[in-house]
Amino acid sequence: MTEQNETYKGGCACGHVRYEMTSKPMITHGCHCRWCQRESGTSFAVNALIEADRVNITKGDVVEIIVPSVSGAGQRFTRCPKCQVTLWTNYLVMTGGLGEVIRFIRVGTLDNPDPFPPDVHIFTSTKQPWVILPSGVPAFEEYFVIEEIWPPESLVRRAALSSTIEKATS
Repeated sequence: MTEQNETYKGGCACGHVRYEMTSKPMITHGCHCRWCQRESGTSFAVNALIEADRVNITKGDVVEIIVPSVSGAGQRFTRCPKCQVTLWTNYLVMTGGLGEVIRFIRVGTLDNPDPFPPDVHIFTSTKQPWVILPSGVPAFEEYFVIEEIWPPESLVRRAALSSTIEKATS
């Protein structure tokens, strides 16, 4: 298990933006929905879900754009303003209302993405037919019940985010 204070560094293609995650993510999704395929130009997106306050920009600046989403609420893409690589996204309606406080780090932007293979594959009903999913990794045709899949320590972290939001909005 990774120590809480270990950092994972990443950045864009041109080097203008550097960031670090100050802990391991809560969970990593392999998302096979058609939206992720279109937005990334690949067969699926690999996103590491982590609290926004555990992601620090250490060099450069970023820009945000809103991209249409199936929900209609949009999805916020955070990119390098120079090379336009997407570093992370925020889903404005997702993760139980926690979309603004959880970042979906694009695992491929990490200097070493190897420690973060998907813990779960989602929206496999639209995966490319030639993609072979690994045995032993949960896979769902659509989404899943978070409490049934997330590790217990990640559920504790998620609950802490929920209580922080409730305090801030009450």
